Amino acid sequence: MSNTYKSAGVDKEEGYKTVDKIKSAVAQTHNKNVLNNLGSFGAFYEIAGYKNPVMVSGTDGVGTKLKVALDSKKYDSIGIDCFAMCANDILCHGAKPLFFLDYLACGKLDSDIAAEIVLGMVNACKDNQCALIGGETAEMPGMYQPGDYDVAGFCVGIVEKEEIIDGSKIRKGDKIMALPSSGFHSNGFSLVRKIFPDFNEQFEGKPLYETLLVPTRLYFQPIHKILNEVDVHGIAHITGGGLIENVPRIIPEGLCAEIKTSEIKIPSIMQELEKRGNIAREEMFGTFNMGVGMVVVVDENEVSKVLELLDDAYEIGEITENAEKIVLTV
Repeated sequence: MSNTYKSAGVDKEEGYKTVDKIKSAVAQTHNKNVLNNLGSFGAFYEIAGYKNPVMVSGTDGVGTKLKVALDSKKYDSIGIDCFAMCANDILCHGAKPLFFLDYLACGKLDSDIAAEIVLGMVNACKDNQCALIGGETAEMPGMYQPGDYDVAGFCVGIVEKEEIIDGSKIRKGDKIMALPSSGFHSNGFSLVRKIFPDFNEQFEGKPLYETLLVPTRLYFQPIHKILNEVDVHGIAHITGGGLIENVPRIIPEGLCAEIKTSEIKIPSIMQELEKRGNIAREEMFGTFNMGVGMVVVVDENEVSKVLELLDDAYEIGEITENAEKIVLTV
C-alpha cells in the first residue's frame, strides 16, 4: 500500500468541506471594496474616499480560553473572541476595521468544528462592518493532538491621519470613562483555569463554562458612536495586564490616570475568583479587566455627552499630574 497525505494524518477532503460550509456566510461580510472571492492566493481590498489614509493593523489570538471551549465542546464564541481581540485594539486609534484574516491550526481537522469557529468570526465581522477576506486552516498532526485547535487573526483598519487618536491630546483634568466588559474576555485564563478546574460546576444557576465563554465584547459600535460627536483624547483596550498595564500606554509623560477602584463595577465571577483563589486585589487589577473592557479619556465638559450616547458608560477617574502614569485609589 502506497503512502498518501491522508495516511500521514492530513485529510484534504475535510478541508474542502470546511470551505464549503463557510463560503456563503463569509461572502455576506464582503462589500464593493472586496475585489476577489475566497480561494485566491491573495485577498484584494480597494481603498477609496480618504484624503490622507493611514492603515492600522492588529493581530492576536484567544489564548488558553480555547481550552475551556474545547473541553466544553462549545465552539461558537471563540471566533468572536479572536476577531474582537484584534479589532478592539485598532479601535483605540479611531480606526474603522476594513478586513480580517484568520488562522486556524489543529491536529486533526473536523469541518463542523472549524466551520463553527469561523462562523463566529463572520458574525463578529458583520457587527463591525468588516470583511472576512481570507484565512488559513492548517492540519498539523504531530504538532497538535487530535481535538486541539489554535486560533489567531489579523485585522486591518483605516483612519484619516489628522483623526488618529494616540493619547497626545490628553490633559490634566480630563475624565476617564469606563465601557463595561462582558467578562474575562480573552485574558488571564491560565489563572482562571487553575482556580476553576471544573468548568461544569454550577455558578449562578448555570454551568460555569457558560459564564467563562461569554465572548469578548465588540466595541466598534459604541466607540464610533461617540467618535462622531465627542472629541476623544484617548482610548485604551483593557486586555492582558488589566488597567495597570494598558492605561499607561496612552498617558503622556508627566500625567497620570488616577482611577477610583471603588467606582468600578466588578463582575461577580471575578469577585468569586478573587475570593476562591485568595488573590490579592493588586494582582487582580494587573491581570484581568475587572469589568472594564475599554477606557475612554475625554474633556470634563464632554462627560455628559458620553453618558447620553452610551447608557452603560460611567466615570472611574481623572487625569492628574504625577510621575506615575497610573494610580489606583479606593
